[in-house]
Amino acid sequence: MAKCDICGKGVAFGNQASHSNIKTRRTWGANIKKVRAIVNGTPKRVNVCTRCLRSGKIERAI
Repeated sequence: MAKCDICGKGVAFGNQASHSNIKTRRTWGANIKKVRAIVNGTPKRVNVCTRCLRSGKIERAI
């Protein structure tokens, strides 16, 4: 899975507990979008999580 190029957020791991409390391993994927952003003055396609998009940590290329 992809990682956010801004904050480094990626896959998180943990346990899934069923109704009978049986534990199995599972993963949570970060909400990563591939967007065009201004990087060093030029538009570039980067992987960014939606938290960084909403908070304005990058400048979108039009």
